[in-house]
Amino acid sequence: MLFKRIQVKGVSIFYRTAGDPKKPALLLLHGFPTASHYFRQLMPLLAKDFYCVAPDMVGFGQSESPDRRDFTYSFENETAVIAAFLKALAIDQYYLYVFDYGAPVGFRLAMAAPEKILGIISQNGNVYEEGLGSKWQARKAYWQQPTAEGRATFAKAYDPKTIKAQYLGGEQPGTVGPDGYCLDIFYRETIADFAEKQNDLILDYRSNVAAYPDFQRYLRDWQPKLLAIWGQNDPSFIWPGALAFQRDVPNAKVVALNAGHFALESQAQTIAKEIISTFIEERKRNAL
Repeated sequence: MLFKRIQVKGVSIFYRTAGDPKKPALLLLHGFPTASHYFRQLMPLLAKDFYCVAPDMVGFGQSESPDRRDFTYSFENETAVIAAFLKALAIDQYYLYVFDYGAPVGFRLAMAAPEKILGIISQNGNVYEEGLGSKWQARKAYWQQPTAEGRATFAKAYDPKTIKAQYLGGEQPGTVGPDGYCLDIFYRETIADFAEKQNDLILDYRSNVAAYPDFQRYLRDWQPKLLAIWGQNDPSFIWPGALAFQRDVPNAKVVALNAGHFALESQAQTIAKEIISTFIEERKRNAL
């Protein structure tokens, strides 16, 4: 694996790669509160068949985290940076792995340039109302009437205990190591104004829910090869959100995992096998 930086739209973006650049590109987009290290176990397993590229989004991980006066923390802006990142790396076509926050970014990219998408892996990357767990009801109320008091209630989402619980929830005891959540907690405590930047994204998440019909229209119109592989015990993006993909893409493959939100932490081997089976081995079989 290689670790690199590139200047994109005036922001220093950190990213990691694995595999041969001559292979089909696979763009891996992380979620909250993690960064590209979320893919640290998966990328080596896919490096034989893909050129894996995983950036840290703005304000996450090792990428630059500009002051809120200089960068508006929104999903449109995060998408614009990743689009410029792909252009800078001359990645013209790619497979797309989306997780959590990576889903609205990835689907915006797909809608803007559908001809560039070779296939989609959605791992707890929701684009359906029925995939929103119970906590989203409180967020919807906040979106309709944002207040300083409401904004303050999200501080607990960044508490180290909460981050750890997000990783361990829905998992079998002993299957998730501390590496991922300890690194997320480190970034939470060292990125300047972390909570306020994340609060901006929580408020802007309403734009993603509003865009769900557009994401679904893209799926219906373009019928991308799609694997929805889901930590079935995730309380945030719940299992019905995985099943809903088949409504718009009837040939979508939907796989349930006995895992939580951060399913890669315990299921990297299984997820890698499903990706290879769905996108590599099936393509080889069809070529015969």
